[in-house]
Amino acid sequence: MVKIKKSSTKSYARVSVAKSGKILYFYPMKKILIALVVTLLTLTNLPSSFAVAKAGAKCTKAGATEVSKGIKYTCVKSGSKLAWNKGTKVSTSIKESVNQLNAKRKASSYLSISAFSRESLIKQLEFEGFNTADATYGVDAQKADWNAQAAKAAKNYLSITSFSRSGLIEQLIFEGYTEEQATFGVNSTGLK
Repeated sequence: MVKIKKSSTKSYARVSVAKSGKILYFYPMKKILIALVVTLLTLTNLPSSFAVAKAGAKCTKAGATEVSKGIKYTCVKSGSKLAWNKGTKVSTSIKESVNQLNAKRKASSYLSISAFSRESLIKQLEFEGFNTADATYGVDAQKADWNAQAAKAAKNYLSITSFSRSGLIEQLIFEGYTEEQATFGVNSTGLK
């Protein structure tokens, strides 16, 4: 059974389906086609700001930069027009492997919990199963202040037990800090 229902804003056909009892509405095909055409035209005529930069092509804002295929282009004014310059080659960054990323995260986690020397943190990551290269990458990616880590370790040791100045420096060196880092750490505690 098909009934045409008209309202003040739109018209549509109402069709009853006998077996399921559901009511389906079919909007006029003309409106659907118009919406589809407008959508397709919008997607195919993207503004030039979405276009890949290449030498001599139009750009929209002077001074804007874009990297494409390893070349960095800058939007410059040429006469009264804006265009991408010839570009300069840029070095591409090396992507991290999954193991490097995980080592970096694990190193960050350890440093948030306790003080570590660079050497002891690398050894800890190796103990966790990372190879030496990935462990070293993860630790170096922290850009940690090893002097600050030594100071934190020295304070932790003094909160647990007593040390002489030379004994605490030796303990920090044993933990993997350099002599300079260990001395800095002990000096930060005021131990003379």
